[in-house]
This record gives sequence, C-alpha cells and structure tokens, in this order.
Amino acid sequence: MSFEFEVNKPFLPEYSGNVFIGSTYDFDAADAVIYGMPMDWTVSFRSGTRLGPTRIREVSLGLEEYSPYLDRDLSEIQYFDAGDIPLPFGNPEESVHRIYKYVSALYETGKLPIGLGGEHLVSWGSIRAAAEKYPDLHVIHIDAHTDLRDDYEGQPFSHATVIKKVCDAIGPDKVYQFGIRSGTREEFAWARENTHFAPFELAEPLRTVLPELHEKPIYVTWDIDVFDPATAPGTGTAEHGGIFAPEAFRAIQYMRSLNVVGFDLVEVAPAIDPTEQTQILASKIIREALLAFTR
Repeated sequence: MSFEFEVNKPFLPEYSGNVFIGSTYDFDAADAVIYGMPMDWTVSFRSGTRLGPTRIREVSLGLEEYSPYLDRDLSEIQYFDAGDIPLPFGNPEESVHRIYKYVSALYETGKLPIGLGGEHLVSWGSIRAAAEKYPDLHVIHIDAHTDLRDDYEGQPFSHATVIKKVCDAIGPDKVYQFGIRSGTREEFAWARENTHFAPFELAEPLRTVLPELHEKPIYVTWDIDVFDPATAPGTGTAEHGGIFAPEAFRAIQYMRSLNVVGFDLVEVAPAIDPTEQTQILASKIIREALLAFTR
C-alpha cells in the first residue's frame, strides 16, 4: 500500500473513528478539516504528547457547541475530523515531511487546516505547507518557550527549534511571539532583535499589532504550555508564570478579525494530567478556533 494512499485515506468520508464534537462525515461539504499529528519523538522532558489528539477529541464531547465568547454555534459551520496522520515512530524528519505533504494536500482542497499535536516540532510541517500556499505568510506563535534554537543537544529536528526553522523560512520579521517566558539568554536577545517579541503576555500586545496584520495570511501555532501549569499541568515542559484561560479566549476574539489560514494546538500530554483540565481546555480552544476562523 503506497504512502500517498495512507496520507489521503483519512480524507475519505467513511472515516468513523473518534471525532471532535459536531464534526460532519462529509469531507466535501466541510470548510475546515481537523487532523491529528501524534508525535513526541524529540520532547526534552516529559513525554506523552502523541496521545494528545485522541484525548482532545474524546473530552470535546463534554463541550457545549455554543460559544458565548463569539456568539456562534458549531452547528453553524461545517468541519471534518480526518483522524490522525500515520507517522513513523521515532523518525522526526520523515514525520514532519509526511505532515507537510498531508497539509499541502489539504490546502489544495481549499479547506482550513486545524491541527492537533503532538509535540511542537509537528507545526514545522504544517507551517511549511502554509508558507508555500501563501508566500506572504505571517505566523503568530503563542508559547511559554522561544523555540529559537538552531539545534538541541546537536539535533536540528527538535521541538526546541521549530520557530527558528519558521524564521529561517519566512523571515523573522513575519513572526509574532506572545506569552514567552522561558529560553536561553541568547534566544531572548535574538527574539528582541529580530521577531515581533512580546514576552509574558498575550491578549493586549496581540491587540496592538492587529492593524499591521490586517488582511495578511496568518498561521497561528499555539503551545498549551503558554498557560500557567495551575491551569494546564498536562504538558511536557510546564513553566510557571503563564496566562490563564480568560486571556486566551480574549485573544481568540481579537484574532477573529484576521485572515487565519491555518491553526494548530500542540504539546498536550494527557497522562500527566489525570484531572483532565488540560485536555478540556485544549478542546475548548479548538472549539473557539473553529468558530473564529472558519468562514
């Protein structure tokens, strides 16, 4: 069975596995497609993010379909949950390549990609596909960590290098970083000099840059560890001093005015949080992203 067939198999409407609440089974009718990237091959502390996509879907069944933040209901939009991309265990470079090929195929269908991670390196495959589709792509990076290393312990393919790869590909002047509160001294200095860098906060600095992002194609990559671990402990590299849920939902309201052409949420590690609060928060963010960005 060919690799290309495996990549496209989840597009078929008869896929009937665990799906995000409210998903249609009609791929052709959908305006957005949810896909999972179950990978944690390069995590640097606690593993388990490859289980994130499945559990985010499962706990979504406890959500209301109506968002009072956006005054919109999931029944008003059409989206298809394509399941998880089959990724080769332990091979980060090939896994990222498969994600790139998969999301490139999604863009050819004209649908909005909504990715579930998985460690943050998976976003490089999706963002690379978006940058090829939209040459003027700008990236909003929401995270506790800078992710600006050229390599991590000698490995260029690492979740600590993902945003540096993005900067190298599209230019650091097109990267906007929010909520950052962890990284090396060198990474912080480089970010202050090269990217649009707003550490520690999200909603208010984001609001101030909306005019310069207006009508530009935007990819949003969101690491769950931007939240304080009091809110979201289920992640591999938790960092205290983070944001809380109301600020996140306010930020999504602000981004509703932007031309968002891709979104992913990464680094949810369900086994670390037996209370399920991290997974529940992640599924609510996906609901808000679907309602905010699906036209």
